[in-house]
Amino acid sequence: MSKASLRVTGAVLLTLLLFAAIFLSAGAGWVHVPAVEAQATQPVVSASVNRAITVVGEGKVSIEPDIARVTIGVETVKNTVQEASAENKTTVEAVLAALRAQGIEDKDIQTSGFSIYADRYGPEGPLAEGDVRYRVSNNVMVVIRNLENVGTILDAAVEAGANNIYGVEFALDDPSAIESDAREKAIADARTKAEDIASLSEVTLGQVISVSEVIGSGGGYYASNFAEQARGFGGGGAPIQPGQLELVMQLQVVYAIGE
Repeated sequence: MSKASLRVTGAVLLTLLLFAAIFLSAGAGWVHVPAVEAQATQPVVSASVNRAITVVGEGKVSIEPDIARVTIGVETVKNTVQEASAENKTTVEAVLAALRAQGIEDKDIQTSGFSIYADRYGPEGPLAEGDVRYRVSNNVMVVIRNLENVGTILDAAVEAGANNIYGVEFALDDPSAIESDAREKAIADARTKAEDIASLSEVTLGQVISVSEVIGSGGGYYASNFAEQARGFGGGGAPIQPGQLELVMQLQVVYAIGE
């Protein structure tokens, strides 16, 4: 091949390569779409919302208490800790003997508090420097099973030397059966509330999803005639009236919304 032919062939190849480069560069600009921009146009679908109705049902049962709990204490103040401790022990033993004489069994008597401390304050204010009184306190929690004798038993304890009485609490010795009745009423109350909510919301009530007992929020025993129980006691038999109690139980129930 002559030198002239080689020069012509080379020029043609160079021209073809140049056109190919221009074509590819221009084409890349109109065929490329960023993936991020394409995805941004898609709608965001949120997670499905749990369809449920949650209510709290309340059950109330009126009951007659069958036991009374009372804290009876003896407090002694003397110039020395030995004197205070010895006198307190003697008085407490007399009180315990009086309780047993009233038919209280040992299983129903339990120590609930015992303390000894130096008292540097007299009835009219601080004592003189270096002048100390020692105070010994001993308390027992007593279960009284014969409610007709509550006042007589308290009077007997006071006569024996008790000088602190910390109220009277009436309750049931075995509340399990009554608690079951209150729960049954709480479930029925929850169902009524849930059906009302479903009707107002124009949906149907489905199956129960979960049930849990509400603790420390409305539950417990309450005196239905507290005024009678709050009266103090005195000579001739303390006028203590057990009255009636009201047991309140609450249950949180979650129902599914029907399809």
